[in-house]
Amino acid sequence: MESEQLFHRGYYRNSYNSITSASSDEELLDGAGVIMDFQTSEDDNLLDGDTAVGTHYTMTNGGSINSSTHLLDLLDEPIPGVGTYDDFHTIDWVREKCKDRERHRRINSKKKESAWEMTKSLYDAWSGWLVVTLTGLASGALAGLIDIAADWMTDLKEGICLSALWYNHEQCCWGSNETTFEERDKCPQWKTWAELIIGQAEGPGSYIMNYIMYIFWALSFAFLAVSLVKVFAPYACGSGIPEIKTILSGFIIRGYLGKWTLMIKTITLVLAVASGLSLGKEGPLVHVACCCGNIFSYLFPKYSTNEAKKREVLSAASAAGVSVAFGAPIGGVLFSLEEVSYYFPLKTLWRSFFAALVAAFVLRSINPFGNSRLVLFYVEYHTPWYLFELFPFILLGVFGGLWGAFFIRANIAWCRRRKSTKFGKYPVLEVIIVAAITAVIAFPNPYTRLNTSELIKELFTDCGPLESSSLCDYRNDMNASKIVDDIPDRPAGIGVYSAIWQLCLALIFKIIMTVFTFGIKVPSGLFIPSMAIGAIAGRIVGIAVEQLAYYHHDWFIFKEWCEVGADCITPGLYAMVGAAACLGGVTRMTVSLVVIVFELTGGLEYIVPLMAAVMTSKWVGDAFGREGIYEAHIRLNGYPFLDAKEEFTHTTLAADVMRPRRNDPPLAVLTQDNMTVDDIENMINETSYNGFPVIMSKESQRLVGFALRRDLTIAIESARKKQEGIVGSSRVCFAQHTPSLPAESPRPLKLRSILDMSPFTVTDHTPMEIVVDIFRKLGLRQCLVTHNGIVLGIITKKNILEHLEQLKQHVEPLAPPWHYNKKRYPPAYGSDGKPRPRFNNVQLNLIDEEREETEEEVYLLNSTTL
Repeated sequence: MESEQLFHRGYYRNSYNSITSASSDEELLDGAGVIMDFQTSEDDNLLDGDTAVGTHYTMTNGGSINSSTHLLDLLDEPIPGVGTYDDFHTIDWVREKCKDRERHRRINSKKKESAWEMTKSLYDAWSGWLVVTLTGLASGALAGLIDIAADWMTDLKEGICLSALWYNHEQCCWGSNETTFEERDKCPQWKTWAELIIGQAEGPGSYIMNYIMYIFWALSFAFLAVSLVKVFAPYACGSGIPEIKTILSGFIIRGYLGKWTLMIKTITLVLAVASGLSLGKEGPLVHVACCCGNIFSYLFPKYSTNEAKKREVLSAASAAGVSVAFGAPIGGVLFSLEEVSYYFPLKTLWRSFFAALVAAFVLRSINPFGNSRLVLFYVEYHTPWYLFELFPFILLGVFGGLWGAFFIRANIAWCRRRKSTKFGKYPVLEVIIVAAITAVIAFPNPYTRLNTSELIKELFTDCGPLESSSLCDYRNDMNASKIVDDIPDRPAGIGVYSAIWQLCLALIFKIIMTVFTFGIKVPSGLFIPSMAIGAIAGRIVGIAVEQLAYYHHDWFIFKEWCEVGADCITPGLYAMVGAAACLGGVTRMTVSLVVIVFELTGGLEYIVPLMAAVMTSKWVGDAFGREGIYEAHIRLNGYPFLDAKEEFTHTTLAADVMRPRRNDPPLAVLTQDNMTVDDIENMINETSYNGFPVIMSKESQRLVGFALRRDLTIAIESARKKQEGIVGSSRVCFAQHTPSLPAESPRPLKLRSILDMSPFTVTDHTPMEIVVDIFRKLGLRQCLVTHNGIVLGIITKKNILEHLEQLKQHVEPLAPPWHYNKKRYPPAYGSDGKPRPRFNNVQLNLIDEEREETEEEVYLLNSTTL
């Protein structure tokens, strides 16, 4: 028949020759971190996973989507395990949403039957609010614990409080009556290690001893952190945000949000921060909060049995994580919406807001910093900004964009080198070396010796009458009669110039060490180091502008608004703007970042400078590459993530991307009633594909549905155990009615209940722009490519990602004209004047030598046409 001729001409073939199944987690781990490899993961087999059950979507030539609900024939007893997902697989969003609607309809239909059913219905309705409440409570409590422990262990590197060992340096001197204004951090209760060991508080010997103990404690904390991560929870390393983004897009990584990861990440985060490495705790706090959300979701069947609903909880948890990291509940909600969430319905927005509120309330109740604030570096400014200052603010935005582009390229290059060399096989050694270099260089400079959050606090703080920092060492006006809050601009003293020199060295140190620190096998956030770099640059620029205004107040740019003796310039504001610009350059965040920094300062009047700097930073960074650091690490690790922010502007068709391709093995298919149990088991054992299209027969090749490998295996094993008469020669029937069989034939096995009767299909002429958009918005894992109902091939999520990567390696000319698609296939007659063979208007025999290429036609890939 014609369809059989089509089959033998190579249109039912598969291209997965090199796929092997991962045999252990070691194949998916790089050192102590997670690395997903497209060529080894089972998720990259014929399909990326399960297909939709319950809703039918069909793409027609016109590009429209027809939707119809189809209820499956269910077995008397559901087969345990059918419809679940393996590790390192992607969920099917459409199927999960259908399951949730079925569950909701079932509960609503029973709630009027009895009071118990009504109670169950109310419990189900309120379970979402309960789980986000518990998540917020746990996130706030853990954040407070981490803040208190990190401060204490950071000060432990310098000394110890003899009166109360659990006090940090500041708390130790609170109750002392022997402190002075200039030396408020010195009190008899606090002893440095030099005083305890050699009995000297001053002198070279004291400095050397404190230096040695500082390095000792830094190396001890770093070694303990990386050892705990390597032994107990490899998933606890890194920031966690790239993996959170991937998980929220539908990917499953068992254990990444488990209780062991939560416990080890909480402990090692304290150790990593206390070691003095150039990292922060804000990014890992999002991972910690998501672990809490994942654990609590298992207490509620509504979320434990539905992967899509569980991801709504994780979106709310990520908002709670940012809320406690920066004391910014609204910024946390926007961060979850803008940066990490893949699916964010309106109900999730409300619950994210509530989770962020609860987490912030708990952290405020704990008051870990003793300043009645949620963060250490909360500041308030009272001096307005002026129009001229937009110019230095924009310059800081340019610096932030350049820093972001440099950091992303340098860090990705170093991480790639780490994976490709032997150095990556020794994560403990790498952490020790980085910690040793950091400690040795950081101690002599007071600004690098400081905890990074304390450094940002000092840079953000405006110089008032009670400030004793060297950054505030200005020459005072001796004629001033009283102390006021707004001190006028003054000439810089020796301390300010010395501080600027030290800040320049600190800036170079932070830039270099952050490149090598982010990505090592300990919990490491990027928010605080990036903000510190921007704050240093901003403070330097702010002091320069301040001195320029003081010495040249008669210039036209200062004359109208900056009078002699007035407080015109606020250097701390420049530090804040620089911090936002550098963080925006690295992450490419915009709205959420502005709101987070606004909540940090509590000043609405500084929204415009922040917006100008952040947008400038993003534009400059995008000029060198549109990826943020998290998207770059997702691509580096090979996670199956389709970025919704990426635009697809190419002109390829579904036929160009689908598998099978030329010279590929035949497509493995099942027939609806002509195969035995042995036939199916042999196909499963001989192939590594994750699913099989079901067709009517080898002759018709018409699509019936789709059966998953996992569901087939579970169903056959269950039938052998529970049903009598099921043997290897039993006929497997996917049809609604069992065909007539001879009397002596064994009992047939009906597997229609596991068959997806509505797999998503597109035609071979569907533009890839539409296909990619559908994959992103519906969360598909695969779709079948058909022509007049006949299966031509399949497109998986992996194929989409490979195609996008290939297109990035080519430079496409200007957009082709409207008649481009008409030219993609050769004319109806060949060069010899004879008609070409066709079937259902599909060109079957394309002769490459006769293809006419013009300047208007674009051929990016070889063998892309039928």
